[in-house]
Amino acid sequence: MHDDITTLKPRMAPQVFIPYVLAAARATQASSGIPTSFTIAQAAVESDWDGSGLSQQDFNFFGIKALGGWRGAVQTWPTREFLQGHSVTVDAPFRKYQSMEEGFEDHARFFIENERYREAMTHKDDSIAFARAVQAAGYATDPHYADAIVAVINEHQLKQFDLASA
Repeated sequence: MHDDITTLKPRMAPQVFIPYVLAAARATQASSGIPTSFTIAQAAVESDWDGSGLSQQDFNFFGIKALGGWRGAVQTWPTREFLQGHSVTVDAPFRKYQSMEEGFEDHARFFIENERYREAMTHKDDSIAFARAVQAAGYATDPHYADAIVAVINEHQLKQFDLASA
């Protein structure tokens, strides 16, 4: 989970955040198959319901770092990592986007193009299994990462937004 220190505005209430990101999440499900419910829940968890500076300023709702072959804009933010069982704050480079839609599209590409998420992509019909496979593949260092996403999916009944499989 991305815990940056800087915020520009307070986090959104879930009843405001969900409609705010719904169209972008549905568009990425239509193009990638990644469940809308997973995308909304992960965006909520990673951005603290759009309460993080990373989402507000850089449209990075998913805490995707600018590592490897990333060739786009980069911004450094403090973030919480779990290293050797301890929570620590470190500065890390993150991807920076021009719009929320661009960030959501890159999020879908991130899963499609990274080989380590191959198993997750076999669970596109089940957002809970998808979340658990994403954690197993190492998306986040928080040992309770998938549980946090699953809790948001269930608490806010997000599966209702998943598009029917083609």
